[in-house]
Amino acid sequence: MAPNTQTVASNALGWQPQRTPGMPPLVDQLVHHCQQLLQSHSLRAGTRLPSVRQLADSAGVSRDTVVQAYDRLVAQGGIHSRPGAGFYVSTQRIPHKGSSPKNLQAPSLAPDAAFDTPFLLRSIFRQHDGVHFDGSTGMLPASWMDHDMLNAAVRAVGRSAGMQLLSYGAPQGYAPLRQQLSAYLLTQGLAVDPEQELMTVTGVTQGMDLVLRSMLRPGDAVLVEDPAWFLVFGLLRSLGVRVVPVPRLRDGPDIQALEQLAQAHQPKLFITNSVVHNPTGFGLSLPVAYDLLRLAEQHNFLILEDDTYADFVVQPTRLATLDRLRRVLLIGGFSKTLAGSLRVGYIAASPARIQSLTDAKLLSGLTSPELGERVVHRILADGHYRKHVQRLRERLDETRHRCLKLVEHMGLVVHQEPLAGMFAWVDTLHQDTEVLARKAAAQGVLLAPGVLFSAHQQASSMLRLPVAMADDASSLRTLQALL
Repeated sequence: MAPNTQTVASNALGWQPQRTPGMPPLVDQLVHHCQQLLQSHSLRAGTRLPSVRQLADSAGVSRDTVVQAYDRLVAQGGIHSRPGAGFYVSTQRIPHKGSSPKNLQAPSLAPDAAFDTPFLLRSIFRQHDGVHFDGSTGMLPASWMDHDMLNAAVRAVGRSAGMQLLSYGAPQGYAPLRQQLSAYLLTQGLAVDPEQELMTVTGVTQGMDLVLRSMLRPGDAVLVEDPAWFLVFGLLRSLGVRVVPVPRLRDGPDIQALEQLAQAHQPKLFITNSVVHNPTGFGLSLPVAYDLLRLAEQHNFLILEDDTYADFVVQPTRLATLDRLRRVLLIGGFSKTLAGSLRVGYIAASPARIQSLTDAKLLSGLTSPELGERVVHRILADGHYRKHVQRLRERLDETRHRCLKLVEHMGLVVHQEPLAGMFAWVDTLHQDTEVLARKAAAQGVLLAPGVLFSAHQQASSMLRLPVAMADDASSLRTLQALL
């Protein structure tokens, strides 16, 4: 026996299996019993547990029951196996149910630290119970999603995929999904060859990162709408490019300003959120779309069209449709409409650019996970997605109208009502919303201040609010009190 250890006799565990109807399975009972002993320190570190045979015989259960329970406790870190010597209590303790590791506490921000994009992203993806409402993720409430549809698709894929799930998958993406995406885009007026003009990515963010890293070099000029999605500015800063802001108007980018800036800076790329613009919720008119494509041709720059929120309108006006992918690269995905954890997106572009981007994808992360791609394919192919999105759209429209009334009642100003989407771009008039967001974060409410949505990163009175906040009374009270 190893030094400084003691052996627990088989009956010293005190486990009495319960076989009455309605009780949990025996494996679950044994695991739960041992967890309680570990949490209460009734079993000290280094203690050797009864052997599988001893515990099975004393409790009157099968050896397989004990093996499964021990394996589960090993996986949790409560015990460990010493080959040829048995199972021992580990020094690491199983945390009490409901406890949280220190790095999962509510977000905190030092007074002299910046309320910047990295802080917001860290706070968004830190799972904790201390935040009442996350107004910055861009995700709809989980209760709005069709859990049954998603779970049914996952089960169907698990039954049908078999050994194919063990492979890496195709570099350009799961072929049946690309076929289905081609049909999906065709219903919206965009004809795309699934073999040459489509590839899958792990969400819109990875797709955008691939495009930017493949096409830009330090010092290149990039036109970006202002305001725009805060993560775009973070990506561009990391690449060392020159960010040239273009004012965003209700019907699209300011064409006159864009023409002057293109003439002065000779940009390589223009990044636009044309359909349901983030954060304003504005759209794109046909005259502005044609003018934008004309300027791209005249000044020889490409257009990266972020299509993240296009499903929230019935008939979106896309630059990619008008351009037929000559100068436009289209990026879309399903995290906003299906599930945040379902990181499945796509890029539609010319054949040469798809080939180059596929090579970049292989170099940066090989292939994208095929399991998620198969799930999205199943949902699209079964025909459920269209009705699901229609329900989301109707609920968003109703909630957005209520949200706008609530924020106006608080004294906030909506200069131009959003046409669609998940957000309201509101003006607090005289408040620096970074200061407001700091105070809200201290009370467990994450907000997205206007400073993050601008290339200039200057103090702003603007604030992006999720319209679903209309159903969160606690966060509304906090915001009202801070205002």
